[in-house]
Amino acid sequence: MNETLSLVQANIFDGADFSAAAVARTFDAMDSHHADYADVYVQHGIYESWQLEEGMVKAGSFATRRGFGVRAVSGEKTAFAYADSLNNDALMQAARAVRTIGKQGQQQRVRVATPPQSHHLYPQDNPITGMDAADKVALLHTIDALARAADRRVTEVQASLAAAYEYIWLARRDGRIHADIRPLLRLSLNVIVEENGRREQGNSGGGGRVTTAYFDTERITAYVTQAVAQAILNLSARPAPAGEMTVVLGSGWPGVLLHEAVGHGLEGDFNRKGTSVFSGRIGERVAARGVTVIDQGNLPLRRGSLNIDDEGNATRENILIEDGILRAYLQDETNARLMKTAVTGNGRRESYAYAPMPRMTNTFMQNGTHDPQEIIASVKKGIYAANFGGGQVDITAGQFVFSASEAWLIENGKLIHPVKGATLIGNGAQTLKHISMIGNDSALDSGVGVCGKDGQSVPVGVGQPTLRIDAGLTVGGSQV
Repeated sequence: MNETLSLVQANIFDGADFSAAAVARTFDAMDSHHADYADVYVQHGIYESWQLEEGMVKAGSFATRRGFGVRAVSGEKTAFAYADSLNNDALMQAARAVRTIGKQGQQQRVRVATPPQSHHLYPQDNPITGMDAADKVALLHTIDALARAADRRVTEVQASLAAAYEYIWLARRDGRIHADIRPLLRLSLNVIVEENGRREQGNSGGGGRVTTAYFDTERITAYVTQAVAQAILNLSARPAPAGEMTVVLGSGWPGVLLHEAVGHGLEGDFNRKGTSVFSGRIGERVAARGVTVIDQGNLPLRRGSLNIDDEGNATRENILIEDGILRAYLQDETNARLMKTAVTGNGRRESYAYAPMPRMTNTFMQNGTHDPQEIIASVKKGIYAANFGGGQVDITAGQFVFSASEAWLIENGKLIHPVKGATLIGNGAQTLKHISMIGNDSALDSGVGVCGKDGQSVPVGVGQPTLRIDAGLTVGGSQV
């Protein structure tokens, strides 16, 4: 970690009117001895994206962003200020703003005006190595060619490659200093097919905290195959049935339903405030036997993983639900202190311009004992939701609505035909209780997840095995 700290400090502080010594003086300026917790979070990020559409790379962008956030926490009150540059004068202004906010008893964040930089003496080099701009453009053209060659019905291919590389430096009032270097890559693919005037689409992609070498020929071919197959399948899809029925959820990305409908309800702030359906239920049975839900931020290379969270705490495996029993909530420092429990390494923020809060990392359900084919064969009539699109969740009530991007009608234990327009409507807490079979094929998604909460977005991972849910789910469709 000392080597990482030196590298991060060299990249963040060199050439800036900003220093670790000035940060140390900041804690005195904000009267941090009256606070339960205080920190200064510094971030230097480099971002790049390329987008292909209609056979051409039509857009490319490159941006850098550097700044800091200053925070002090006293009880349930948070004072926070930030600036979009690294400047010792701005740092002192932020400290004074935090002190003023704290004395006024407010909870808010303010933006500090910073003097413009008078010199731009050298460009920032792109830290994303291993593939130059021409090779990235060629990668997108290769994806386009592979998709169009896969099937004559492919009429449009949309692909994007997004990269981020961030240096993180964090100083805490207790004297701890932490650093992290965070790469992030994501390749997204959307394929549109047309036949007899009907147009359908399929999606795929992946990534993680990896280098561009991750997207080799085998992997991008798999993405293309998946997207084209899903689009063609939807060409033959019939209207989805409607009504309450047995539902089988596929493994991997369908875990987004678990993330949204259950995971958010297990975050500490909602439970401390009593607004979650899981509030005050530690030690109670909240799910069927065999259901074990884990949030794990220390998985290698995963999109939702972090070496440390945004408060400097090591990420770890957190068992939230064990064999149906609620064991823990996800905590940052503030909520852990107020709830008198352990920090779990889940304090996350979108950037230096925001204060952290309890957030998920990689959230998934553990394996069961059933073969996926056995689960489908056990259903007399129902829906198999193999993949999901978007959805909406009311965390307070636990209600959710999700649309299936790939689904099948099940009759007498067999997949009869694909269906279109299927939505799943239910309650997260109730759905957990009606899980009757858990597959042995638990998998994480391919690395595309983004989670939003209170205006902040962070990368996450989701996952689960194949699940049979006997009741509590209503399928919304156009066929009665």
